[in-house]
Amino acid sequence: MGFAARKKEEKFTYGDYLTWPYEERWELIDGVAYDMSTAPLRRHQKIVGELFAQFHNYLKDKPCEVYVAPFDVRLPEFDEADEEIETVVQPDIVVVCDRAKLDDKGCKGVPDIVIEILSLWTAKKDLVVKYHLYERHKVKQYWIFDPATEEVSIFKLKNDKYGEPEEYNKNDRIKVDMFADFEIDLRMIFVAI
Repeated sequence: MGFAARKKEEKFTYGDYLTWPYEERWELIDGVAYDMSTAPLRRHQKIVGELFAQFHNYLKDKPCEVYVAPFDVRLPEFDEADEEIETVVQPDIVVVCDRAKLDDKGCKGVPDIVIEILSLWTAKKDLVVKYHLYERHKVKQYWIFDPATEEVSIFKLKNDKYGEPEEYNKNDRIKVDMFADFEIDLRMIFVAI
């Protein structure tokens, strides 16, 4: 598992990102550009689709909203202008409960839940770089789905740090504690292809 390909070793901003060809997919993390153009495997997409469907159906007519990649999440460090932001990620799924963070470009600010499904091309970045990024920006919950092992790790923010993850396997149900009556049935997520 390696890092996704990087664009030249220089710093970029959201202003630069907006000038790149639309058909190319990139993420910026602290000014470093990562190529996201390689299409995920079909199993990855099935997991994303089913997970998104469960969140979408539950959140209908509720204040929180769920989005699926490609969806830009801009994470400013301070109060810099949009074009100066150096971090723009496209998590597989995000849940945003503060609608003031949503605009036509996506989300500016920290989502409540970020979900990544590991792939050969992005696993190291998701497990290391994004873990530290989301912790630093205080994302309340960071979920990591591993299609190979059919396991889920959920990191929850406590005292501004992620502690030991809650671990689940394909036979478990995840009680989404941000919502009173919502559970994810992992048997439906990790359906054999």
